[in-house]
Amino acid sequence: MSVAIRPAAVGGLFYPGSSVELAAEVRTLLAAVPARAEVPGLLKALIVPHAGYRYSGPIAASAYSLLRRRRDTIRRVVLLGPVHRVAIRGLALPAAQGFATPLGTVPVDREAVSRLLALRQVSVSADAHAEEHSLEVQLPFLQQVLDEFTLVPLAVGDASPEEVAEVIEVVWGGSETLVVVSSDLSHYLPYEHARRIDAETCTTIGRLARSVSCEEACGGTPINGLMLAARRHHLVPALLDLRNSGDTAGARGRVVGYAAFAFREEAAHVR
Repeated sequence: MSVAIRPAAVGGLFYPGSSVELAAEVRTLLAAVPARAEVPGLLKALIVPHAGYRYSGPIAASAYSLLRRRRDTIRRVVLLGPVHRVAIRGLALPAAQGFATPLGTVPVDREAVSRLLALRQVSVSADAHAEEHSLEVQLPFLQQVLDEFTLVPLAVGDASPEEVAEVIEVVWGGSETLVVVSSDLSHYLPYEHARRIDAETCTTIGRLARSVSCEEACGGTPINGLMLAARRHHLVPALLDLRNSGDTAGARGRVVGYAAFAFREEAAHVR
C-alpha cells in the first residue's frame, strides 16, 4: 500500500524541526542575499546545494531569492536529487501523494507522475525517497518563496545524461514549470584544494562543456541531464554563489563544496 504523505525525515537535523524556527531561518537566509538586477530571459532551472542549512543554506538562498519575482507564476517544480541511502537504477518517483515539512505539505503532481511512468528508466520507489535528504531540504525554501505549487520529486540513481534529459523533457512545460537540481560539489578535500576543484567544476557547468563526475558533484548525474536539456533549449547558466563549508560553518581541513546556478532562456528563444 502506498503512503499518502511522505513525512519529513531530516527536520531537526538538516534544518529546524519547528515550523516557527524553520520559517524564521529561511527568511533570514533569503534576506541576507544581496539584491540583484533583473536579468533578461525566462528563469527555467536552478542548481542548489543540499547540506544542512548552517553549511549550505546561504548558497541555496542565493538561488531561491530569484524566485520571489515569479511567486505567482511557478505552479510546478520538477525536483531532481541524487540518492544517498538506497541504490537504484534509473530515476525513482515516490509512492506518496505529498511531501510534508514543518511548513506544510506539498502535493505531488499525479498527472506528471503518470506521464513519467511511461518511460523505461522511471519507476516508483518509496524506499528511495523515505530517508533521502537531497530533495527534502529544498522544500522549505520553495514553500517560502512560491505560492501554491505541485512537486515532481525524482530520486536519481544510475542513469545516463540522456535518460535524465528525457525525463526533464517530458515535464518541461512553460513558464509555470521550474526545474531544480540538488547537488553539492567536492567532498572532504582540504580547503584550498576544494576551491580549485570546485572552481573548475563550475566553469564546466557554466560552459555546458562536458559531463561532470560524481566526485566533482554528488549530483553529477542529474546535473549532466540538465546540461543536456539546457543545450537543447538554449539555456544560459549563471553562477550565483560558490563557497564551501570552510567558508560558512566548518573547519577547513576537510570541506564540502557548494554552488548555486540559475539557467535562463536566451532572450531570442523565449516563447
